[in-house]
Amino acid sequence: MVLPLMLRWLRRLLLLAIVAGVALVAFAALRPPPQDLPWTPLRLDQPIGLFTGRKIAALTGQRSACLALLRATGIAFEPAPPRGEDRCRVADAVRIDPRQAMLALSPATVRPSCPVAVGLIAWQTEVVQPAAFRLLGEPVARLEHFGSYSCRRLYGRSTGAWSEHATADAIDISGFVLRDGRRVSVRGDWHDSGKKGAFLHAVRDGGCRVFATVLSPDYNAAHADHLHMDQADRGGMGWRACR
Repeated sequence: MVLPLMLRWLRRLLLLAIVAGVALVAFAALRPPPQDLPWTPLRLDQPIGLFTGRKIAALTGQRSACLALLRATGIAFEPAPPRGEDRCRVADAVRIDPRQAMLALSPATVRPSCPVAVGLIAWQTEVVQPAAFRLLGEPVARLEHFGSYSCRRLYGRSTGAWSEHATADAIDISGFVLRDGRRVSVRGDWHDSGKKGAFLHAVRDGGCRVFATVLSPDYNAAHADHLHMDQADRGGMGWRACR
């Protein structure tokens, strides 16, 4: 009686050991990279992952951490002094040095929030430049925009929700100037059936992996001439918009 019982237990232990070993091998083989895990620190020297955009948006309200991350990229910038009041208060804006080439913005006087600047660097490095080389054969030398900060509600209404522009947590990208001088504009080239149109759609789609909200001409007429990109902090598992 004792021997058969011991053999049954040994078989069960052996089976459990085999299952555990298979599970460990599977985890090692399928283990997602750090950028695909919600609990790992954000690093901009890694490819864009499943949680990159959410980690960047979560930098809202974490000014010191955001500025440190921005400094780690090597980009030249200055923290901007606080501006605005109440719902239009901005305390984490930055001004990118116009003399550097990592992120050339036009006009250069724009002062987006730090999370938007971090998002622009990730987008420029991992999405915009690869798409430009692949489709247009030249890198992007300058991003053109319509601005970041605007103390207003959505669509300039007198009531309703406040725009992310009210806290400089958004920027409206209107065009891209290539190194050879060619220009790709959202208004003029969005419906182009060639490479310029393909480029604009590619950077819109890639932007959705970095920014909490990306709105393009496909969304409505109000966005016919720009890509609205913002870092609305809607929580770790909050909704994201890509149109």
